[in-house]
Amino acid sequence: MSAPLGRRGLALLLVTATALAAGSVSPAADRPTAKRLSVFGLGQGIGHVRSRIVNRHLRFLSFPAGSWGGVYPVKSGAHVTVQSSGAYPVDPAVNQARADFVDSLVHGSEIAKVKLYFAPPAEVETLCESQEVDGCYAPATGDIITVGEDTPWSTVEEVVAHEYGHHVATNRLNDPWPAIAFGTKRWATYEGICQKEASGVAFPGDEGEHYLQNPGESFAESFMHLNEVKHGLPETTWGYDPMFTPDATALAAIEQDVLNPWKKETERRFAGRFSRRGQQKTFTFKTPLDGVFAAQLHGPRGSKLTIRGPKFVKRFSAGLAAALVCGQRTVTARFTAGGAGRFAAATLIP
Repeated sequence: MSAPLGRRGLALLLVTATALAAGSVSPAADRPTAKRLSVFGLGQGIGHVRSRIVNRHLRFLSFPAGSWGGVYPVKSGAHVTVQSSGAYPVDPAVNQARADFVDSLVHGSEIAKVKLYFAPPAEVETLCESQEVDGCYAPATGDIITVGEDTPWSTVEEVVAHEYGHHVATNRLNDPWPAIAFGTKRWATYEGICQKEASGVAFPGDEGEHYLQNPGESFAESFMHLNEVKHGLPETTWGYDPMFTPDATALAAIEQDVLNPWKKETERRFAGRFSRRGQQKTFTFKTPLDGVFAAQLHGPRGSKLTIRGPKFVKRFSAGLAAALVCGQRTVTARFTAGGAGRFAAATLIP
């Protein structure tokens, strides 16, 4: 058995223990490390990205106090706003790499509107107001909040790519539906989102009970898969509803929606002549995309317009009607003469 420690020995032991204790709680030792992003971080996770849409302004007006970063130039010529939590050591090269990663994703001019904030998982949960997410997106402001370090199921790169998919959708049109909930125009048409919602198996915008059946989330995840494929990387295991599992055609539709966005319906005008009352002229239009088909007829008094094909048709007057194209690839417009004379017509095709 060792001899009892003297006063000097006790003092030395106390000093040593204090030093060890101070070292164990050193802020530098416990400080999280911010990941420097690379395209090779895609396709490395074991599950789907846990995300959330925040349909309101986030609780902070700009970025949380103590954050650091700025606006970083990237190879495409754009400038990307990146901020990191004060919990991470300041390293401008890390934020530059994050901006470069965003620039490596398939993107358009919407890149100039995005703002990214990287934080430890606990801070992300607080800011996104959910304990079950690794990132969130606010359509009202273009803010992406994401983890700055890999989680057990997703890499930071995967979370960023998924959230950027939401940013793409926010900056695309899919009239009459919001692209943030239904996905972009060509992708949503190919995936049959309108029909799936009508049949009760898809739930656009549902961030709760039917989260995995929310096409807006599956679009964002599919956008991530597009970028994995573009970089020749393995695709992350699909974790959303299998009905949305992307194939090559779905990914091609997303890429086209990003690089060549749908902007508005195509207008067609034409004219002709009725020779007698009751004469009918029928026109068939190809409708490769879901959306609103509208037609208007001006002719002799009593002339009328009939739209056939879509299930949902709204007649505003005898010569004006609109229909919801939901899976129908052709629409027929029939003009019936109220008498002899010239007519003029116009159509809007999605």
